[in-house]
Amino acid sequence: MTTTARPPLEATALIRVEEPRPRRRSRRLLMGMPYGVFTAALAIIFLYPLVWTAVSSFEPRAGTSQTDGWGFGNYASLANYQAGIWVYLGNSLFVSLLTVALTLLVSLTGGYAFARFSFPGKNALFLTTLAILMVPYATLLIPLYVLLTRVGLGNSLVGVALVLTMFQLPFSMFMMRISFESIPRELDEAAMVDGCSSFGALRRVLLPAVKPGLITVGLFAFLAAWNDFMAPLILISDSNRMTLPLAVANLRGQVQGVVDYGATEAGVVVLALPCIILFLLLQRHYVRGFMTGAFKG
Repeated sequence: MTTTARPPLEATALIRVEEPRPRRRSRRLLMGMPYGVFTAALAIIFLYPLVWTAVSSFEPRAGTSQTDGWGFGNYASLANYQAGIWVYLGNSLFVSLLTVALTLLVSLTGGYAFARFSFPGKNALFLTTLAILMVPYATLLIPLYVLLTRVGLGNSLVGVALVLTMFQLPFSMFMMRISFESIPRELDEAAMVDGCSSFGALRRVLLPAVKPGLITVGLFAFLAAWNDFMAPLILISDSNRMTLPLAVANLRGQVQGVVDYGATEAGVVVLALPCIILFLLLQRHYVRGFMTGAFKG
C-alpha cells in the first residue's frame, strides 16, 4: 500500500489563507480611496484660486488692459507701472536674498552653538529667542522704524531685510538646533581627532549633514521676505524702493480708486511663480529637513 506525501500543517494553513493577488490589489485600492479623495479635494481647494487668477490675468475683461481677446495686456500694464516692474522685482529680490543670507548665517552658527556647546544661560537665551514668536509682528514695526531711522537705515531695503531676519530667527534657530542635535557627536570628535577645530568640523563634516535643515530655513526665509507686505509698507516711503507686493497693492487703486483687477491678477501671478518654482525644486530637501526634526522629537 502506497502513501502520498502530505504538506506540513503550517503550509496547508498558509495556502488556505492566502488571498488572490487581484483581490488584494482591489482591497488596497478600496482602503486608500478615502485618502485619495481627501488629498485631491485639498489640492483643488488650494490650487483653484491660483489657477483661476492665472487664467483671468490673460482673458479679456472690461475695465482692464486686456479687453480684446486673450493676451498679455495686463502684464504690460504691470510692467509700465511707475518705476517699472523690473525695479520692484529687483527690490524684492535684494530684500529676499539678503534676508536668506543673514538668516542662514545667524541660525547656522547659533544652532551649532546651542546644540554642541554648554555655557551659562544657554537654555534661557534660547527661550528668549523663541519668545520673539509671542510678540505680535505689527506692534514692533513703529519702534523698529524709529530705531532704524536713528542708525541711518530708515527708508532702506537693508533695514527691511534686517527686520525680516529678526522675525525669522526663532523658527530658524529652533530648526538648526534640532538638525545639529540629530547628528551623532562622534562625527565631531572624529573630525577633531583628525586635527579639525570646532569651526573646521562644522565646515567639513556637519555642514553637509545639516543641508536639508539649511534648505528648509532658507526656503522659509525667502518666502516670508518675498511675500511680506507690512514691513515695506511701514519702513519704505520712497516709491522707487517699494517691493513687488507693495507695488501690486498700490496698483489696485491707481485710477481714481477704481481697482485694476487685471493688473492685480498679473502681479499675483508674478509674485507666485518664484515661490512655486523654488518649492518644486527643493521639496525633497524641504521634507527631509522637517523629518529630521520629527525623528529627533
